[in-house]
This record gives sequence, structure tokens and C-alpha cells, in this order.
Amino acid sequence: MDKSSARKAAFARRKAVHGTITAASGYLSEVLAGYRGVPIAGYSPMRTEINPLPALSEAAAHGPVGMPVIMGDATPLKFREWEPDCIMEEGAFGALIPSNGAWMTPEIVIVPLVAFDRRGGRLGYGGGFYDRTLEQLRTMKPTLAIGFAYSVQEDDDLPLEATDQPLDMIVTEQGIIEP
Repeated sequence: MDKSSARKAAFARRKAVHGTITAASGYLSEVLAGYRGVPIAGYSPMRTEINPLPALSEAAAHGPVGMPVIMGDATPLKFREWEPDCIMEEGAFGALIPSNGAWMTPEIVIVPLVAFDRRGGRLGYGGGFYDRTLEQLRTMKPTLAIGFAYSVQEDDDLPLEATDQPLDMIVTEQGIIEP
């Protein structure tokens, strides 16, 4: 299956469950509790993405949390510090980002995705932002990439490429997967 077809199928599966699952971030909170004080980057959910904000709010009480900011096409993301209830504005592609705040470098990145496999493979939106970002961060220091998704986004037949950065862990509403 090509990436376009895989994305279309995964988007349909995600849309079908979005809004029907409550307390979806419980396992993510559990994982992040083991990394208190470690700089974490998350994301503000858009459209039918699973919502990490409850877990990120808990994490922000113990250490720095950042949100991704797209700086331009074909460039790595930068991360601006975020706190619950901070002023947000619409960034590229409609994602909400902090209006102001210091830049930070995460050691853990919560990665949104379209589909994943149990081997740590991730199918994103196609812009390559997270692949470039994880590659850059991992050249500076060990960086843990945690995919966060609904369990229905699992796909054992992902069309992956050599430039796709692997996930170290996947967290869903049903549990924790360690490749």
C-alpha cells in the first residue's frame, strides 16, 4: 500500500473513534510520571487527533513542557514553552501554539501520528517535520519519541522509508507498546 492510501485508511479509522473514547490520556500520564522534571514536548490536538493535554498539564507541574512551532517548509520544528491556560494562537496548518514564551529543547517528544506499527514505525502527515526534528535532536542527545494514538490507528503494513525516525514507545488508550 502506498502512503496516500495508508493515510486515508488510518484517518477513517481515527475519525470513527474520535470523541467516543474518554480518559484517553491515562496511560500517557502514567508514562510521563516516570520522567518528572525531564523536558517534554507535546502537541495541541487538531481535528481528530487523540488529546494529550490532560497528561501534559500534569507533566507541566513537574518540569518544562513545550509545543511544536513550524519554522518553515523542510525544516525541523522548534519548541516553545507551554503551560496550561497560556495564551495560544493559530500556527501553521491550524495547530495551536503558545503566543509567547522561551524556546526549549525536549528530551521526550510526544509525537502525533496517522498510523503506527508495533515495531516503532510511524506514518505521519507527510511533511517530514517530526522526522527531521527527531533526527536533529537525537544527534545532540538521547531523545525519547513516544507516539500517541488511538489503538485503531495500528497498521502492521506501513509503507516506511529510510528517513522515517522510529518511535521508542507507542501509547494508546488501551496501553503501552514498547517495540
